[in-house]
Amino acid sequence: MQYAVNHKTTYSYADSVLLCQNQTHLTPRSTRFQSRGDFRLEILPEPAIRRSWNDAFDNEVWYFSIEEPHSELTIKAVSTVSVVPHEAPDMRNTPNWERVRDQMQAADSPDLRMISQFSFESPYVRYLPDAVAYANSSFTPSRPVLEAAMDLTSRIYHEFEYDPDSTAITTTTSEVLRQRSGVCQDFAHLQITCLRSLGLAARYVSGYLLTDPPPGKARLIGADASHAWLSLYCPGVGWVDLDPTNNVIPQQRHVTIGWGRDYGDVCPIKGVFIGGGPHSMSVSVDVAPLAEILPRNVQLD
Repeated sequence: MQYAVNHKTTYSYADSVLLCQNQTHLTPRSTRFQSRGDFRLEILPEPAIRRSWNDAFDNEVWYFSIEEPHSELTIKAVSTVSVVPHEAPDMRNTPNWERVRDQMQAADSPDLRMISQFSFESPYVRYLPDAVAYANSSFTPSRPVLEAAMDLTSRIYHEFEYDPDSTAITTTTSEVLRQRSGVCQDFAHLQITCLRSLGLAARYVSGYLLTDPPPGKARLIGADASHAWLSLYCPGVGWVDLDPTNNVIPQQRHVTIGWGRDYGDVCPIKGVFIGGGPHSMSVSVDVAPLAEILPRNVQLD
């Protein structure tokens, strides 16, 4: 599948902003199953400074500075991405989870030492005894690690309510576990917390999800949204994505932007500004198959 991705964020300010400096994670990654085509970052007003680099996790990061008064800031990331089909691994033929845990703790090779960093605590993911207690019914003795992890994915999907009004960026995993509700970011952090608290390596993944319109209706521009899921490391297989919000192993409908220890490492846009007063933010994301878009742009002689 080939997709065109448009992610537009607009900040509106009551008063003029005199200076703002921002950092973005909006560039799709190239992975085993995904290749990035074109990418451009459109910013208004035009920044005085802009530059890019790859962070510690090899995600592309853009920095820009706007040094003129402005009452509105628009950031638009436009990209094309190809996602190839791939078979999900045979979960029952993966190593038992205790063996994987022991490998992470030993980390007796350079590769495992790099991977094992995702088994430690991070700002949004703290070891949590309650998370271990919740995960234990999935991670029974000697159970294959991916089978156990997918069971945990399914339980979060069925036992937690998707409720955008129930949490904020400051809501802790402990609160999410107690109230049994949240959004994709919360569910990803919750499952990562469970896995790391057991000694396994799991990383946070930021990206997009192609959604379906209601039956008989056309796709709405901007109806898709930023999404979050996680990856679990499994020896012999590698990193395997899991989406507890939708109870799936991501395939061709997920577009990966980047990954890190938690949300803080791959926040789409963050920054500081001087002035502005009260302000608002609006976000519109559109992920559309290129096959649906190209005919609209064909010019007939």
